[in-house]
Amino acid sequence: MIVIADDITGAAEIAGIAFKHGQQVRLVCGCSTAADKTAFTANGTVVIATDTRSLTESEAIAETRHIAKSAQWGRFFDLKVRSVTCAIHCALFKKTDSALRGHVVAELTALMEATGYPRAVYLPANPSKGRIIRAHTYYINNKPIAETDFSFDPEFPARTSSLLERFPQASNHNILMPDAETMDDIRRIIHQYNDGRTLFAGAADLFTVLLESSISSSHSISSRPSRTAGQSTLLLCGSTQSKALNIGIPVAPMPQAIYDGSDDLTLWDTSQYDTAGSLILTIPHTHRTGKAVAVHLRTVMARMACRLIARHRPDHLVIEGGATAWATLNALGWTDFEITREIAPGVVQMSATSGTLVTLKPGSYPWGELF
Repeated sequence: MIVIADDITGAAEIAGIAFKHGQQVRLVCGCSTAADKTAFTANGTVVIATDTRSLTESEAIAETRHIAKSAQWGRFFDLKVRSVTCAIHCALFKKTDSALRGHVVAELTALMEATGYPRAVYLPANPSKGRIIRAHTYYINNKPIAETDFSFDPEFPARTSSLLERFPQASNHNILMPDAETMDDIRRIIHQYNDGRTLFAGAADLFTVLLESSISSSHSISSRPSRTAGQSTLLLCGSTQSKALNIGIPVAPMPQAIYDGSDDLTLWDTSQYDTAGSLILTIPHTHRTGKAVAVHLRTVMARMACRLIARHRPDHLVIEGGATAWATLNALGWTDFEITREIAPGVVQMSATSGTLVTLKPGSYPWGELF
């Protein structure tokens, strides 16, 4: 199966699920990397991480079309004639955010046009994490999403909890948005629309049920043990959903001057890294919003991370927040990863070609037992 994700932590989450189910899994950043490495095989799952959620809508459409039309896909299957062999008629999955962020309708429309799917089922519900859709309204732990912290998201604030209001053009493009409150609801929806003519898009629970339906038997495979004793760790808390961590590692908060727009990294005191051997970078401020602010924050976080990695060569790089992860890994030139362990849902460890252990986590997910 091929998965296209609109941010890298979502891609890692899907890769971790496939890994747990015994699939051969590769995660690559961008289609060109996958093509260069001849990634597409029929015997596993290839997850293509993009950063379309952080692009403008027109840029996201162009990138989606580019990936969808890649000639390298012919090595795996012909989308136009659906020459797939899995038990369920699904060879392509579009991973979207479970908090409704991103250019959902625009990307799905572009993907449908490029691949020939006449309709899509968009199901961002994650019942296993208390995220459900009831009467076209999205709830997180029984609270409408517009009444949660996602209403303060700098790029895609949840100003309404109604999917029909959030995505008013969906029906015009034959994008269906069914209710789902349980995993059984998701199974029913898949059964109803599993006809080879439907593009499935949504969150991790939908992918999990699709994957379990497409392989003859699910089985876990052993994870590689992660390095812990004596390792140097750099942890980037770059999400608006980040919470304070007390794990015995010193914290270097972003100075307000940098948060407010300065590019002078010398203002950021990271001297504790020299003595402690590990460090946490955080963004303790929340008073600015908007696209330009979000771009500035992830850019300066990535620049500081590159500076510290070049100096300290940490064994373990931990990144919270998809936009920060993409900016950092892209700045480092790390684009191809082998999945080694799923710590918790969405918390996935990977081995970079540099040998560094990389752990990614969406901002709104718990850390599990990582620490």
